[in-house]
Amino acid sequence: MSLRQSGWALAAALLLSACAGGVIPPGASGPAPARPPRGGGETATRPVASTPRPTLPVTPPAATPADTANAANAGITRGPDIADLIPPGERSRKALQAFRLSCPSLMKRNDQSGLTRGTDWNSACAAASSWPEASANEFFSRFFEAVQVGEGKAFVTGYYEPEIAGSRIRQPGYQVPIYRRPPHLIDVNLGLFSDSLKGKTIRGKVDGSNFVPFDERSQIVGGSLAGRGLELAWAADPVEFFFLQVQGSGRLLLPDGGVMRIGYDGQNGRDYTGIGKLMKDRGLIQAGSMQDIMAWLRANPAEGAAIMDENKSFVFFRELTGAGPLGAMGVPVTPEATVAADPKYVPLGAPVLLSLDRAEPDGIWIAQDTGGAIKGANRFDSFWGAGSDARGIAGGMAARGSALILLPLGSAARLGQN
Repeated sequence: MSLRQSGWALAAALLLSACAGGVIPPGASGPAPARPPRGGGETATRPVASTPRPTLPVTPPAATPADTANAANAGITRGPDIADLIPPGERSRKALQAFRLSCPSLMKRNDQSGLTRGTDWNSACAAASSWPEASANEFFSRFFEAVQVGEGKAFVTGYYEPEIAGSRIRQPGYQVPIYRRPPHLIDVNLGLFSDSLKGKTIRGKVDGSNFVPFDERSQIVGGSLAGRGLELAWAADPVEFFFLQVQGSGRLLLPDGGVMRIGYDGQNGRDYTGIGKLMKDRGLIQAGSMQDIMAWLRANPAEGAAIMDENKSFVFFRELTGAGPLGAMGVPVTPEATVAADPKYVPLGAPVLLSLDRAEPDGIWIAQDTGGAIKGANRFDSFWGAGSDARGIAGGMAARGSALILLPLGSAARLGQN
């Protein structure tokens, strides 16, 4: 699926949904790793303030059952001409690159949002293949028109590809196990047993003649999977590995200077508990950025380990090869051009024009990813790449403003918008 396979927007997930991570097993010790992780600073990038464009006035649509809700029945308002709304800069050029990558899938996908059909994208995709990147703004202005979905009030968080110190083998300084998906972890499609349970799945394991919940995080950290040959690699720092699990994918910086990329390969099926919210509710931190949480965990390792164990979820990994990281469309996500969105409200592959109270994310992005925490209209998670700059921006990203979805010319008229 995606870089953030389980779909956790960093800031929002830590505060509102799920986190899982590894801690050093009892008694484990060792010197510092030979190669410390890059991007290890604990300060979020200072936001650059911006004034967002106002949302468009709308008439609220009739209530829609949650299981049938999508953009088409959330209410569509035709937006203004976009030629003067796209800010100058590199983002449009990167967005054009990302759009090109999305086109083969975009023209074949079944659009859950109800806004487009696959053939609607043919002209734009044909032009994108040879369009000069230096005039990317003109490309988007010429082939797209804007619509606002619902109230258009955007909320944008950030994610990134972590880089942490790791080793393929256990050795001094690398004592935190990174596990493969266990073969006895079983997914059950409940819809096969009852029509009333269609779309619902559970994970667990077989115990005798019973199907029971899989080991929770504290059990796995305590060694319930040790000695089974499931160790994919070893991390140096339990706090860094914790945040890599939040992201669902990342890069291990190996002692010999090499890089091993790992990606999400399942989760133990246990419910998520957002430790950021726990910590904030208990007065342990004031804000909720990754940097705030990380600083507290480092300063209070024993208490931090106990808090992490309150979240029973645990993530498993596999080694990744080839281009990547991959988004939900099966194509590599593009730093500073890819956003995760809810496919019920944004066609995957469509451009999105953001205008926010923070300047860094302003401009055109391409909806190439999804996420479990990214639900509803105008909810986005922006991808910033790897390294310290990406980490600093993503870790503190929480921007609000307005969003317009860019659709191929003629789409709005078909949707009844004059």
